[in-house]
Order: sequence, then structure tokens, then C-alpha cells
Amino acid sequence: QVQLVESGGGLVQAGGSLRLSCAASGRTGGSYAVAWFRQAPGKEREFVAAITWSGTSTIYGDSAKGRFTASTDNAKNTMYLQMNSLKPEDTALYLCASGSPRNSFRRASEYNNWGQGTQVTVSS
Repeated sequence: QVQLVESGGGLVQAGGSLRLSCAASGRTGGSYAVAWFRQAPGKEREFVAAITWSGTSTIYGDSAKGRFTASTDNAKNTMYLQMNSLKPEDTALYLCASGSPRNSFRRASEYNNWGQGTQVTVSS
């Protein structure tokens, strides 16, 4: 079992930046990718970004392209999401997930370990 703990969320003004962290512990060797999803009230869970623990492959959702950057620190078993130029529509609960996707990095069903999430609120 893998435990994921997110941190780094908070309240920021539009145009500001935040860096989210996802620290993994436990049996991390069973999954090769880690991802961020987000969920706003009344909306479906949305794919944000995914990266392999090796850092060799990264993929972003449309809302993240050009503004967010995913990275990993294998020594710390931690994945980061640097978010710049934040917009009010980025407001959501950001959830970290890990797994070994077979068909698509973008599908939440491909990940079998989830954290509790960290709230990001962007004010206008």
C-alpha cells in the first residue's frame, strides 16, 4: 500500500504561484507514475498533470499547459507541481494519485492510490 500526502495549497491572488508537493511512502515500487487531478464543487474530477517517477515522461491537461510544471525528487519520493499564472478557475481540491497506467495517464481509474487532497483557492 502506498500513502500519499499532499501539501502546499492555500489562498493566492490571480496571477500568483503555488507549489504543491505529494510525498509518497510505503510500497512505492509498485507504481511508476504519479499524477495530479483536481475537483471543484459540482464538477467532475479533472486531470491536471502526470509524470513518471523516473521523470522521463510528463503529460499535462489542457488547463495546465504552459502554466504548470511537474517534477519529481526520487530521493525524497516526492512529486511537485509548480503552478504559475493562477486563475480563479484553478480553484479546486488538488488530489495526488499514483499507479501504473496501462491505457492513459489522464484517466483517474488508472490510479489505485490517492491522497486526501490540498485545497487551492485563487481570488480575483
